[in-house]
Amino acid sequence: MNHADVLALFDRQLRRGAQADGRGTRVERDGNVVRQAGAVHDWNGVLWSDLDQSTADAAIRAQMRYFATLGREFEWKAYAHDRPGDLGRRLKSAGFTPEPQEAVMVAPVRDLPTDTALPEGVHLRPVTDAAGVDLVAAVHEQAFGINSARLRQRLLTQLAQNSETVSTVVAMAGDSPVCAARMELNPGTDFAGLWGGGTVAAWRGRGIYRALVAHRARTAADLGYRYLQADATDQSRPILQRLGFTVLSTTTPTSTIPTARRDPKAGTPDAPGEPSRQHWTAGA
Repeated sequence: MNHADVLALFDRQLRRGAQADGRGTRVERDGNVVRQAGAVHDWNGVLWSDLDQSTADAAIRAQMRYFATLGREFEWKAYAHDRPGDLGRRLKSAGFTPEPQEAVMVAPVRDLPTDTALPEGVHLRPVTDAAGVDLVAAVHEQAFGINSARLRQRLLTQLAQNSETVSTVVAMAGDSPVCAARMELNPGTDFAGLWGGGTVAAWRGRGIYRALVAHRARTAADLGYRYLQADATDQSRPILQRLGFTVLSTTTPTSTIPTARRDPKAGTPDAPGEPSRQHWTAGA
């Protein structure tokens, strides 16, 4: 795999040429910035930018004004290879809060294991209805310790509007959900994305996360995708590397809160959201 070529393909197909990830969202180009906007429970933010020392600060202010008019918290997905080199510092100076850095990892689907080996007593349940979404939300809250209300609404919307572009599965130990993960499909591109891989603490280290990667790799292969991509935390990165993923770049999601939604006492949003764009990959 030629890293430079695959990174250029990733930027072109998934960032600069991004598709809206739901019927209620829209992807817009504003100069050298590509952003997505939608409802409160949707992911709102900047997907791609091509800026320089003379244009970066003005572009950052313009996006802050735009999302403030919508009353939306939003995220700027900044990558290590984005220009200018000090984009992250400029975002922080403008009032954005950086989240932990993630590794942008990619693997050719043909090179990945597809054998779903699960511990005894654990089985996979495809998520096709609201009851399945509730199981995913339960894993999310246990694995990450944050409110799952926005995630639940997002998954319900995906099932109702564009179920053909997402594949979600829950690992069940008897009647208890112990791990959940989903795959975002990007029609017309070479990439399917691994998102939402989380395991509750008591079941970590038993190979369930690896099994869910294999399950999604098999599905991606059947659908003809060339690459699987994931934004990996420090917990999932070693596992993905052992499975054959390599690091193309790093990304540091940064988020800000529009003035209209700030609590002058607490200085925080009125409801916590998903940790970043569709991706909670900790708890392997």
